[in-house]
Amino acid sequence: MKHLAIAAAILFAWPFAAGAEEPAAPDTVKTSPEAANPAPDAAPKAPQTAQERQEANAAKLAGLVRFVGESCKEAQPDYERFKAVVSAMGVDLDAISKGELLMRSMGYTEAYRKNVDESCRKAEEMFGEKGKAIPGLVLRKAS
Repeated sequence: MKHLAIAAAILFAWPFAAGAEEPAAPDTVKTSPEAANPAPDAAPKAPQTAQERQEANAAKLAGLVRFVGESCKEAQPDYERFKAVVSAMGVDLDAISKGELLMRSMGYTEAYRKNVDESCRKAEEMFGEKGKAIPGLVLRKAS
């Protein structure tokens, strides 16, 4: 569990793709008059509770796993490992499979696609068999 907590801290303190930050709002929203002076509750809220932070981290992992499965030619996610990690984080898999967390994870997937080669390389470096964050989450495809 200690290893998982350290890995999660590393994972979410350092976005591994250049564009893998919170997905940006569409330009139409940025240029609207309300965007210049947003109401206090109009801004996205940072996770407040430990559970909300874990759910946000699980959404990031889900985005990564989806990206690797769809875009990396030489790597594939270990879905069983992913499920175990999410469970160890105390997050129900269903929670990140619908609603706002699903949309957030899809935003991360799109961010990673901005530079596929670099994102795949970093995913393998951070989550591969000898990964620095969560080893074994991303595996090399069998030839």
